[in-house]
Amino acid sequence: MSTIRNQVMLIGNVGDDPKVTHLDDGKVVARFPMATNEHYRNKQGEKVQSTDWHYIKAWGKTAEIIEKHVTKGKQVAVSGKLKTNTFTTEEGDERRVTDIVIDEILLLGGKSNSDE
Repeated sequence: MSTIRNQVMLIGNVGDDPKVTHLDDGKVVARFPMATNEHYRNKQGEKVQSTDWHYIKAWGKTAEIIEKHVTKGKQVAVSGKLKTNTFTTEEGDERRVTDIVIDEILLLGGKSNSDE
C-alpha cells in the first residue's frame, strides 16, 4: 500500500464537448465534465440513480487524444489524481476547486462522431 498515494479511477460519461486550449508555449490542455452514476435501492425498495459530476483536466498527448476522439455523451474510463486549486473571485471570496488531472483515458462505448 505504500505506492498508493493520490490515485483516482473512474468510468462515466462525458457531460459536454471538451474545451481544448493550445497555449503559447506549445502545451495543450483539455477540460471536460464527466458524470458517474450509482444505482441502489432505497428503504422503500425503489431503484434509485445518483449522479456525481467530476471535472477532468488533461495535458499533452492525453489532451490531444481527447481533442480528436472525445465528444459529449461518450463513455470513458480515466485514471489520474486529485488536484485542488484555490482562487479569489471578483467579489473577494476565496474558492477551492478540485479537478481530476488525468494521465490516461480509455475510450469505451457511447456516442461518437460516427454515430451522428
